[in-house]
Amino acid sequence: MKIYTKSGDDGTTGTLGQGRRPKSDLLIHVLGEIDELSAVLSQCVDIKTANITQAVEIQSRLLDLGAEIASLSTDSRYLVREIESDTKSLESEIDQMDGQLPALTNFILPGGSKEAKHLHIARAVCRRAERALVELKVQEPTLRPESVKYLNRLSDWLFVRARYANSLAGIEDQIWVKKND
Repeated sequence: MKIYTKSGDDGTTGTLGQGRRPKSDLLIHVLGEIDELSAVLSQCVDIKTANITQAVEIQSRLLDLGAEIASLSTDSRYLVREIESDTKSLESEIDQMDGQLPALTNFILPGGSKEAKHLHIARAVCRRAERALVELKVQEPTLRPESVKYLNRLSDWLFVRARYANSLAGIEDQIWVKKND
């Protein structure tokens, strides 16, 4: 099987049950943002401190989410079945990691260890994907609110995971200091 089909040479791409759409379509934009997030997550795995299985699980969930979005369907075959429990799992992990970190009393700057830097980039990409999905949801009300909630919680998880990675590396949060005018 060839990787190229030439069917997209006209500037369109196929979706699940939605036919072909222009590659500039908001739906395709959202799918691209989620794809980029998955790719960025692959850079976040530090074998010494991260759980590779967890990163792959999140990437798989993002692919599931992309399929749900691409279908624009309420058909259970396309819906992410465990999205609510996946969101709760992220919340539980956030609480567990956050319980081991100093309380946040200021905004912090992204940075620190190599892993934390990659996690902060993934968080920013996740927020961008979330914003695009929220915009699409306005146009496509059949999209479930759970998908937005999952991306929102994932970005929270990425933020806390970055702080946790720095903590494991013995690196303190860099506090934002506002320059006086």
